[in-house]
Amino acid sequence: MRIGLTGGADSVERIVRQAEEAERDGFSSLWYASGVAGDPLTAMAVAGRATSSIELGTAVLQTYPCHPVLQAARAASVPFAMGRAGFTLGIGPSHRPLVEGVLGLSYDAPGAATEEYLRILTALLRGEAADLTGQYWSAHTPPPAVLPAAGVPVLLAALGPRLLRVAGECADGVVLWMATARAIGSHVAPRLHKAAAGAGRPAPRIVAGLPVAVHDDPVAARQAAARTAAVYGDLPNYRRILEIGGKSSPAEAAVVGDEAAVRGQLRALLNEGATDIWAFIVPVGDDRDSRRASVHRTRELLRQLAVDA
Repeated sequence: MRIGLTGGADSVERIVRQAEEAERDGFSSLWYASGVAGDPLTAMAVAGRATSSIELGTAVLQTYPCHPVLQAARAASVPFAMGRAGFTLGIGPSHRPLVEGVLGLSYDAPGAATEEYLRILTALLRGEAADLTGQYWSAHTPPPAVLPAAGVPVLLAALGPRLLRVAGECADGVVLWMATARAIGSHVAPRLHKAAAGAGRPAPRIVAGLPVAVHDDPVAARQAAARTAAVYGDLPNYRRILEIGGKSSPAEAAVVGDEAAVRGQLRALLNEGATDIWAFIVPVGDDRDSRRASVHRTRELLRQLAVDA
């Protein structure tokens, strides 16, 4: 299995050590949220120089705070600083509370705004000119003067029909959060693959992100997942994908149980169309020692699955 983990720590030094350890243990990728180290790109570039093969990706950088021309330039700078390929740009429109409440911007048409943004961004990161006059984003710029030979892969945080279509037409795939195997098989994969085929694009990646906990008490594991992921149940985009996946809460969507149960749930994600697993390891327990033991147990199973692949 292609299994990645959530990246991030409280210092650049620890982020580097984390990447070195994940690569050594056979994990395929690390995925960094937008708030890691204030802005994850610099720390990711440093970690990329200390490693040789592990993919480092953002999951995700928000579109609204950064013009797509600037975003493309920032993204192209990372593999140069890393000195190697292996950086993947994951982007998404974020959510109304952040865009309106924090940034003071309109969130009235996130689908249309993201489509314009992605068309500009992906053209530039493929080494093409961007020439688009949009309602929300515009750019008229020649191909970038400096770009890594292979370009920069782009994944979109797409959960709804419109953005799944746009991801298939323009991006290299999607990076998901809270999409269960049922949601991927019935909703995400069919729309994404149809759009990619229609646009003559290669088969897209589907990176499936979910909380994961290997534990003998599934109830305790779901309670722990609820404490770390409850906020997602209050956001409309996640509520919809949870409903499509047959779940009523983020805790229900979490991958929990003993080794056999978790292995089977991860395999189901791949069987329904996921190409990669992005695991957010949930600590379970009432004290520090028990939480550490649960994290070690979960990571060890994920490591075995990654290596066995």
